Amino acid sequence: MVPHLITALNGPINELEQRILDSTPAIERWFRLEWMEHTPPLYSSVDIRNAGFKLAPVDTNLFPGGWNNLTPEMLPLAVQAAMAAIEKICPEARNLLIVPESHTRNSFYLSNVLQLKRIFHQAGLNVRFGSLDPDIKDPTTLDLPTGETITIEPLIRTDRRLGLKDFDPCTILLNNDLSTGIPGMLEDLHEQYLLPPLHAGWSVRRKSRHFQAYEEVAKRFGKLLGMDPWLINPMYAKCGEVNFDEDLGMDCLRTNVDALLTKIKRKYKEYGINEKPFVVVKADNGTDGMGIMTVRDVKDLDALSSKSKNKMSTIKDGQTLSEVIIQEGVLTNERVNDAVAEPVVYMMDRYVVGGFYRVHAERGVDENLNAPGASYVPLAFVDSGRLPQPGQKPGSSSPNRFYMYGVIGRLAMLAASYELEATDPDAEVYD
Repeated sequence: MVPHLITALNGPINELEQRILDSTPAIERWFRLEWMEHTPPLYSSVDIRNAGFKLAPVDTNLFPGGWNNLTPEMLPLAVQAAMAAIEKICPEARNLLIVPESHTRNSFYLSNVLQLKRIFHQAGLNVRFGSLDPDIKDPTTLDLPTGETITIEPLIRTDRRLGLKDFDPCTILLNNDLSTGIPGMLEDLHEQYLLPPLHAGWSVRRKSRHFQAYEEVAKRFGKLLGMDPWLINPMYAKCGEVNFDEDLGMDCLRTNVDALLTKIKRKYKEYGINEKPFVVVKADNGTDGMGIMTVRDVKDLDALSSKSKNKMSTIKDGQTLSEVIIQEGVLTNERVNDAVAEPVVYMMDRYVVGGFYRVHAERGVDENLNAPGASYVPLAFVDSGRLPQPGQKPGSSSPNRFYMYGVIGRLAMLAASYELEATDPDAEVYD
């Protein structure tokens, strides 16, 4: 199924698409040189919004779920990327341990980790699942609606290594975003690769730091293509101490929302855009679409209902929201079957391996789509995302559009690698 792009067949996005296609050799060389200097995250997914006049990432996930949403056609590409990643990390690897989210019996999520098992199994590894959940005391087999089963086992920690009974892995893959903190069981491992690293978890990671790194990447990429980086970069601000229940930090929020809306208005005027600017206020750490609201006017903050404040006060696993990022809102001008949609690009190592459209029939063009009621339409990048078709009119070729999404996804992935380097507690510091 090809999405319906409501973007007109001219305007900035089509100019950007044309520029990216014309610059493909320079872009691919630029990425190659970047990956010689920086290590990509093992895997990542990026939510992208296409406003017709602007195309930008709005979230980058370093513990992506949803692998089960990708088409079977993408599997060979993911397997190849997994092979490349494992060869770099631990070429003699035989065993891979996947640590999933705890306390979950969600069949959708379990199908996701089963898909990861398929990918790494075909890349030549024995794959088993070990849980941090203290309630898992024996191997536990769960049935999925597909008729498949998944067995989750209790983790066993020795002095220096983590494994399962009769299973000593070279590499441990976290599919658990560590929202509640870093468990001692995962610390101080000896001669085992833990990916992503512990400081990629939400107890350390901040979205504002990621978008600071992305801003740097976007500026350099904009210079390469001779374009305004704003076309691919959402402006942002942050507030460090906020409590919606107790009305703490609201002055910081009002000031930053007002300043950012003013900046966006200025850009809209520069580009002749007749849309109403908005910002998205969301938790600076954490995922799962919690702790997010759209603000169109600073007065909206004074009129927040107790229900809205309550929604903004806690995030995943009951954590209290205390830090927020205020992000320039990017409309989505994409539809699948008349429902609002946004592309999500999946990457492994430095390769785009697939993606899907997140679709929400009950949400507006300026709202968060990662919410109950969302559905997913797979998107095969196998031939389309990797092989653009030069010479086609901008906006008319889905392979070209998907290639462009893959470029934006990789820019966000590069920003994530900058971000992880900057927060690495073991990094050597040079004066």
